[in-house]
Amino acid sequence: MNRPVIICGPCVIEDKSCLDEVACEIARINEKYNADIIFKSSFDKANRTSASSYRGPGLAKGLEMLADVREKWSLRICTDIHESPQAAAVAEVADIIQIPAFLCRQTDLIYAAADTGRIVNIKKGQQLSGDDMRYAVQKVKERGNDKVWLTERGNMFGYNNLVVDFRNITLMRTFSDVVIMDCTHAVQRPGAASGVSGGDRKYIRSMALAAKAFGANGFFLEVHPNPDKALSDGPNSLPLKELEEVVASILK
Repeated sequence: MNRPVIICGPCVIEDKSCLDEVACEIARINEKYNADIIFKSSFDKANRTSASSYRGPGLAKGLEMLADVREKWSLRICTDIHESPQAAAVAEVADIIQIPAFLCRQTDLIYAAADTGRIVNIKKGQQLSGDDMRYAVQKVKERGNDKVWLTERGNMFGYNNLVVDFRNITLMRTFSDVVIMDCTHAVQRPGAASGVSGGDRKYIRSMALAAKAFGANGFFLEVHPNPDKALSDGPNSLPLKELEEVVASILK
């Protein structure tokens, strides 16, 4: 892989207008830099801190909206699954099926994603070391699918905080060809904002460049036209107007 993989988009599908605005900018940057930017958004955020938080439009409507993005803007699609039965339907639309960090040890979920033949991107759980993720990789490969990526997103440190041990990136590169740095969730402060997650988005670009120095060849960025009004993960989302600058830094 010569070019780094870049996965970005709004955390959760809010409405068509938001998807189109973000996808249009991603498509423009893709063409300008001959990049490999994959559009990501979730049809259901099943692991919200509070039951009252917005989750998304659901499987059927969400996949319809993601399919529209793929067709209209010629972008590859990534989205996550939380239950094994979702895998087959998601594989009809998504090029990359993502396993959330909290679910990275769920064997049947990983098997279901692997059996689709799609690329499986597994986020490292906040409770796990980089070395632990070799077993998740093995689960995908034993199903006859060798297209597996890993994503570093930090470890729990004290209360409502994350810390990134960048050595995990170098370590995971020994058993996965693609290791992605989740530059936005890594600056998250889980559950630190009265029932929702807080974050420090000013560190996003630094996270990307530090990860690059440790050998990351993929980067995950949640972006939103107006992060302060985002329905999910706004505090740790990159403003859309800053995306090109960060992408340029990564590709430099």
